[in-house]
Amino acid sequence: MTQNVRELTEEGVEARLAEVLGQERFAPPVTFADDAEITDPGIRARAAADPVGYWEGEARKLRWSTPWTTALNDAEAPFYRWFEGGRINISDNCLDRHVEAGLGDRVAYHWHGEEGEERDVTYAELLDRTARFAGALRALGVREGDVVGIYLPMIPEVVVAMLACTRIGAIHNVVFGGFSAGSVAERMEISDAKVLVTVDGSRRKGRTMPVKPEVDSHMGHLAGLEKVVVVRHAGIDVDMTDGRDVWFDEALDAADPVDPVPMDAEAPLFILYSSGSTAKPKGIQHTTGGYLTAITTTHRQAFDLKPDEDVFFCTADVGWVTGHSYIVYGPLANATTSVMYEGAPDYPHKGIWWELVERRKVTKLYTAPTAIRACMKWGVEHVAPHDLSSLKLLGSVGEPINPKAWLWYWHVIGGERCPVIDTWWQTETGAIVVTSLPGIDDAKPGSAGHPLPGFEVDVRDAETGDVVPEGEGLLAIPRPWPSMLRTLYGDPDRYVSTYWERFGKETYFVGDSARVDADGYVWVIGRVDDVINVSGHRLSTAEVESAIVAHPQVAEAAVVARADDLTGQAIIAYVTVQQGGDPCDALADEINGEIAERIGKLARPKRIVFTQDLPKTRSGKIMRRLLRDIAEDRDLGDTTTLADPGVVATLQEQYRAGA
Repeated sequence: MTQNVRELTEEGVEARLAEVLGQERFAPPVTFADDAEITDPGIRARAAADPVGYWEGEARKLRWSTPWTTALNDAEAPFYRWFEGGRINISDNCLDRHVEAGLGDRVAYHWHGEEGEERDVTYAELLDRTARFAGALRALGVREGDVVGIYLPMIPEVVVAMLACTRIGAIHNVVFGGFSAGSVAERMEISDAKVLVTVDGSRRKGRTMPVKPEVDSHMGHLAGLEKVVVVRHAGIDVDMTDGRDVWFDEALDAADPVDPVPMDAEAPLFILYSSGSTAKPKGIQHTTGGYLTAITTTHRQAFDLKPDEDVFFCTADVGWVTGHSYIVYGPLANATTSVMYEGAPDYPHKGIWWELVERRKVTKLYTAPTAIRACMKWGVEHVAPHDLSSLKLLGSVGEPINPKAWLWYWHVIGGERCPVIDTWWQTETGAIVVTSLPGIDDAKPGSAGHPLPGFEVDVRDAETGDVVPEGEGLLAIPRPWPSMLRTLYGDPDRYVSTYWERFGKETYFVGDSARVDADGYVWVIGRVDDVINVSGHRLSTAEVESAIVAHPQVAEAAVVARADDLTGQAIIAYVTVQQGGDPCDALADEINGEIAERIGKLARPKRIVFTQDLPKTRSGKIMRRLLRDIAEDRDLGDTTTLADPGVVATLQEQYRAGA
């Protein structure tokens, strides 16, 4: 560990960040670049010259039982088909081939429970449990094409359940463990799930919440749900319905292991429902061969992966696409050792992540800007005691990262020796699309970087649809890629209207605004509906938030729009301050001065609301929809997905009191 990290102080960190805040580019550290897996800057150009051929080469690194006959069938765009005619099994590629290659004793997951429990799960053990649970699912009547719901916390059984589905061709529908049972029931009903895998209870910050009783109270009306499999985890007593409910461990012990079934490359793999809107959830459907190809490739390239050396720690939840792609399928397909943590980043203490990094010698860390900003707020005293010298690369995911958080991550966590890659992608893309190749590309704090090899993105004029060579517009993907969603489950018309009508059926409409700079770097601004129009001027919420958090006393900020009779829309800013900061009128004036200097007086908020915390999901995502409801004085919708529902109620009272 470098000495400057061991001796971290808030004053020293602030001074260092002030020195580098204006630095536009950061080259890969020489020691990293010299040992990088990809050192050829021409890789993108070669892939662009023959993208289909490039993806074929990547697909051949996997084990196929039957080769494909057509790499890309685009005859019925936008219903593209990749590796048509090929047959492959995902669990075989994630487990069997590694065990056969002598890697059975390699640890797949160092699992840590939030109360200090530990389990090391090897590839051989994971294969055995997956093969037997696949047999258990068959014994429960699950057949190829059936939907299996999975509603579990961050425990190894969630990986077993997912891989068991892939082994026999069932479609899994994982629901984030922080969602309410009512939300789960809705997703089980619209996907017509045949079996649900759940848990007796889950734990969060020292509390145990019953899950199975909640499932029972919401699932009784689902005629299509035939079986409920229950994992014993929290050790609480639950009622089991005869003829419907079975214990996971008992089903596993009674089952015979089954071999992987070769699946058509275009066979549905999973459904993942969008969340957070008032509209009907979108069931984003991914398929088998193309998805596995892209997530295996992007995991290897973006994280400069060395499976024999690396320990990978993605802090997301398996219930989100980041967990699907970069906790489960990408790392396992690449024979990687990962850390899986059950709990929150501040339990049992605010240094738990850094304790795990030190303990497990983590080399590659992948987390969200929200989490980074939370760590900034908690203070460097939770980082300083831990040896983070094993870290070699840091990644960011989930939303654009503001420069100050990027620099804090680079300086405090990475010791200025680790490249920091920001990654842009979506549930719909399945895999990382835009980022920096860490051994080649300079990083620009706040920019996602360039498309990875084999991908293409451009920025389009919002009115004409023309490509904008440099400047701001709407982000689009003008050619198909293997891990693209194939449809919305049961709703192909909505699939076309949502993603393929804006620019035509050969160009995917992302739904994000972005700009491209003179060097070709992509700067994702935010969702199209996260652009605020003040007196005819379009202002990015992310840009305003970055200006606010540039103030040394500010830890985190979220900006939303409120209808305004004079200006059309007004900016409302919710701001949390660093420990020791003073949330007062003088600070609000300083923040407004910072915004005026960085963006312009027009971008100053109509109101700044200081708050102890922001409403967030358990995965750390800020629920801006609820902040808009507060600003517009609307009744709040469902808050059950929040890590702490009390935060939003307190904030609403505070907002009304100050109106």
